[in-house]
Amino acid sequence: MDMDMLYMLLVAGGTLALPILAFLASFFLWPSTLINIYYWYWRRTLGMQVRYVDCGGYRFCYSVRGKPGTRPSILLLHGFSAHKDMWLSVVKFLPKHLHLLCVDMPGHAGTSRTCADDYSILGQVRRIHQFVESVRLNKKPFHLVGTSMGGSVAGVYAARYPAHVCGLTLICPAGLRYPTESRFLKQLQALRRAGVSEGLPLIPSTPQEMEDMLQLCSHVRFKVPQQILQGLVDVRLPHNDFYKEVFMKIVEEDSRHCLQDHMTQITAPLQVIWGKQDQVLDVSGAEVLVGALPGCEVQLLQNCGHSVVMERPRKTAKLVLDFIVAQQGLQSSSSKKQS
Repeated sequence: MDMDMLYMLLVAGGTLALPILAFLASFFLWPSTLINIYYWYWRRTLGMQVRYVDCGGYRFCYSVRGKPGTRPSILLLHGFSAHKDMWLSVVKFLPKHLHLLCVDMPGHAGTSRTCADDYSILGQVRRIHQFVESVRLNKKPFHLVGTSMGGSVAGVYAARYPAHVCGLTLICPAGLRYPTESRFLKQLQALRRAGVSEGLPLIPSTPQEMEDMLQLCSHVRFKVPQQILQGLVDVRLPHNDFYKEVFMKIVEEDSRHCLQDHMTQITAPLQVIWGKQDQVLDVSGAEVLVGALPGCEVQLLQNCGHSVVMERPRKTAKLVLDFIVAQQGLQSSSSKKQS
């Protein structure tokens, strides 16, 4: 082997080794960095662009893809202590021509966090209304999707601003009086009786607590490497005091059953998606919504927990899209009959 060939092999080996070493260093030393890179990569791959909009000194962070067209725009609201990127697994299975917006909820991720802000459900509804007006999403009725805490906010938003919403999808929504208590609600009651305010199951501060939370939220059991668990904790830990503040607000009397108090005012076509094995918010909540709004469409997913968006992203995307198409078909038929 001549020296030129040897030199080329060394250069090629070094070129390959650098990204591998960088990955290994991130995995073992800075797993939180690796997680952030992962979300950046998937946003880029799926064509989601991160944008900011300011309104009266308050800044919203959101990601967007596509432009308004014949189908309604879709606004997606994430759950407690999550962020806009949790929807990427669903976005992957939605047509690229759809106009999608995923916003960071008040105080979460890139959206402003202020000491004076109201993080109750009604307070968050007011902020989301501010966002909708700031990006002029209300120029045409849009389809609203919310999961868990975001589901409660979405439902109350649809009740309060019916002219803005042409369709509503609630995924395992909070804010109801559930006929059957979930494992999570039983844990909360036990903590209250013991007078303990720390160790809330949805606010982990150690890798073990993170693993426990993942098992609580997901029906599927999978082994997450310790380094990734540590990375997930590292990302969340600086925000845990804020998460606790929000949590205490949404379990207060005026927020705890906020969706239940407003559900009869929902006029938009309603779709309910729920994991049958949800241990956070029991699937019996679907019965409550059907009882109040008998025309709503309900899909209960077998072998699925609270994290429907993460566990069944393809199915979630198909159900939402089919519902939107069906509603548009009904509206078109109604318009033809009237003319």
